[in-house]
Amino acid sequence: MTDVQQYYSRDVISNQDGLHDRLSEVVQRHLSSPYLAPISDHNYRAFEEATTVSQRHQKPLILDSGCGTGDSSRKLASSFPDHLILGIDKSADRLGRRRDGLEPENLLLLRADLVDFYRLAADAGWQLARHYISYPNPWPKAAHFQRRWHGSPVFPSTLKLTGKLELRTNWRIYAQEFSAALTLAGQASSIVKYDPQGDYLSLFEKKYAESGQSLWQVTALLSSVDPVPGKV
Repeated sequence: MTDVQQYYSRDVISNQDGLHDRLSEVVQRHLSSPYLAPISDHNYRAFEEATTVSQRHQKPLILDSGCGTGDSSRKLASSFPDHLILGIDKSADRLGRRRDGLEPENLLLLRADLVDFYRLAADAGWQLARHYISYPNPWPKAAHFQRRWHGSPVFPSTLKLTGKLELRTNWRIYAQEFSAALTLAGQASSIVKYDPQGDYLSLFEKKYAESGQSLWQVTALLSSVDPVPGKV
């Protein structure tokens, strides 16, 4: 269980010192245009498995996006025993790093690309109880803005899943941009500087905190209406 906790992390370095200057333009475009890229077969299969398990459990669903090795998903399974926790990551290697002991009965870890999975879940009308996006790749270069979740064409699909959405990041600008994108979609959110006080959701959160970095938390209670373009 020593994937990351023995190492320290440097602060995010970026050529941005504030919100991306094309944030509003890009987000508004994605909110106005459906994303029609083909969906891979293995993502269809992963979604079918998730649907089957969810129907069998008949419990409120919590999605842990980009769960890595699944440590955050295991903690959520312990914290919410009356929910089904679905942890998704695109890396088979990370998901394959099993932990000692039995896996929680209310946990399902799946390999899938979230860009496809979000669209399948939105099209199927999934309604989440909670959705965690913890420490996504910040893509700190300004030129890579559209690789950030809020700059991606799949961003509107994430908003259709409703429930309590929580994003955690160690880059303040990412949190501010994500919150601004939610505002553009007509969704209220809040940003706080977050101190887990030793109760870490994952080893990555522990690493960032013990490296002396500030942690930021964006939360939103998503409404059931389709996201529509709005104004900041």
